[in-house]
Amino acid sequence: MSSNKVIRVEIKPKYADEPLERMIKRFSKKVKKERIIEKVLERRYFEKNSDKKRRLEKKRKRVLDKLKRKHSQNLDRR
Repeated sequence: MSSNKVIRVEIKPKYADEPLERMIKRFSKKVKKERIIEKVLERRYFEKNSDKKRRLEKKRKRVLDKLKRKHSQNLDRR
C-alpha cells in the first residue's frame, strides 16, 4: 500500500464475560462494513484511470441489472 494511512478498528466487550468468538465476529463484521480488506487489495497494485473507470462502470451496470430484475419480479407477483 502506497499510503501510510493508519486504519483503526476497535472492539470493546459489551459486557464483562462476552465470549471471545462473539467479539471476533463483531470485529470481522465491522471490517467488512468499512471495506478495509477490499481497499487494501485494490491498492496493492497500480490501476490506470481508464481501467478503474471500466471496472466501476461494469460494477454499476451489474447493480442496475440486479435492481431491474428485482423490480420486474415484484411487478410479476402482483
